[in-house]
Amino acid sequence: MKRLLSLVVAALAGGAVLTASPAAAASPTATGTGTGYWHAVGSQLVDATGAPVRMTGVNWFGAETGNYSPHGLWSRNYKDMLDQMASLGYNTLRLPYSNQLFDPGVKPTSIDAVQNPDLQGLSGLQVLDKIIGYAGTKGMRVILDQHRPDSGAQSPLWYTSAYPESRWLSDWTMLAQHYKGNPTVIGADLHNEPHSIQGGGGACWGCGDTATDWRLAAERGGNAVLAANPDWLIIVEGVDCVSGTGDPQCGWWGGNLSGAKQFPVRLSKPEKLVYSAHEYATSVFAQPWFSDPSFPANLPALWDHFFGYLQKQNIAPVLLGEFGTTLADPRDKTWLQELMKYTGTGPTGMSFTYWSWNPNSGDTGGILNDDWTTVNQAKQAILQPYLIPPVGSGGGGTTDPPPAVSCAVTYHVDNAWQGGFVASVTLKNTGTSPLKSWALGWTEPSGTQITSGWNATVTQSGQQATAKAPSWAPDLAGGASVSIGFQATGSSSGSPTGFAVGATACTS
Repeated sequence: MKRLLSLVVAALAGGAVLTASPAAAASPTATGTGTGYWHAVGSQLVDATGAPVRMTGVNWFGAETGNYSPHGLWSRNYKDMLDQMASLGYNTLRLPYSNQLFDPGVKPTSIDAVQNPDLQGLSGLQVLDKIIGYAGTKGMRVILDQHRPDSGAQSPLWYTSAYPESRWLSDWTMLAQHYKGNPTVIGADLHNEPHSIQGGGGACWGCGDTATDWRLAAERGGNAVLAANPDWLIIVEGVDCVSGTGDPQCGWWGGNLSGAKQFPVRLSKPEKLVYSAHEYATSVFAQPWFSDPSFPANLPALWDHFFGYLQKQNIAPVLLGEFGTTLADPRDKTWLQELMKYTGTGPTGMSFTYWSWNPNSGDTGGILNDDWTTVNQAKQAILQPYLIPPVGSGGGGTTDPPPAVSCAVTYHVDNAWQGGFVASVTLKNTGTSPLKSWALGWTEPSGTQITSGWNATVTQSGQQATAKAPSWAPDLAGGASVSIGFQATGSSSGSPTGFAVGATACTS
């Protein structure tokens, strides 16, 4: 999750350890996410053949929390989630975890048995195995993120008294061994958002204190991982405050890598190093640069200072491991557009994993709306030109991209009375390929609440309504239509807006 300045409190987490056989190894193909394992040539990530590759991914959080599993599994099937991610163009999944996940007796919760029968009774690591295994069949890559030591809160350091550095190292070693030989998993994000503490303490960069110098800890952790699994990328986030490198001294938690020029991370395999920065919008925290009169022209120089110089000077690749926004403030959209422009397009651009897939991130919301099914089209539209979809399957063969969605919707109020009404929504598949397991989303006017529906599973969260295909007729053939009915309280005078199947808006 996003982090404020050095002096603010914050939010998500991860951890790791256990035993079990690795999830079935997948072999992503050369298109989309490359072949085999990745390494760096200067600041460019390349695959095993030397072809340039780029992460254009998303964060799916939850395993670092007290649920000990990615969120939303109470609502949807995990394969359905991953299918949607891949179809939207996200080729990499950043999976946060907490070390507590691997404690004896810890069990995942809030996984619906009907939606996810094959996840029932599994350990946290086994749930991750299932998700990683299926992600590999989609051609996706996965990076693991030690988001926090325990499931309660983010920590400024990579360890706590309850989860000391020895546990941090042993869990990373376990995971590196566990997924060794599985090229779906390509890297270790060693610790999420190391940061200082108001009044003194917390993480530093280059200060030389082995208890707090994150750069030195990253070397210890990274080299331990490489000793167990030399194929992995080692992803090292920044801190928040670094003195002596120019202004501003402080930025987002994990977002300041200005100290890496003087104090670089030294690994046994230097070509496996990837630096990572976190960057957020003013709706997350009102950093001073958002109110600067030169905004947004001031942003590229700011990003150069914090992390971009590493990529531009060909020192090492940079991953924007977290960035996100609710788009609540008008400046948020400008910030996001400028940030994506800064990363560049195509496989030579800066890698990124957007925060977050989940709609239940309080700071940012998600790519998904609150119904955990439909897509926030405003965010997706800004990210879409920069996404490089995964192509391929675990068998090594390529798969055709999913057919384009094309749809039309008509809305009609069938009956109305004081305080309520009945309406019908007709969805037509105007394409030639079937809409498989379709889900139609739309926004209801304020004051309208759907109470029941028919011919589909109709639900409403806030103003966001969703109609999911019924189990007896999950697909809508090309040229076919389906009429969905619902009853609602409120006035019938307003009309719903934003009808869409996935990220595709329907005509009316």
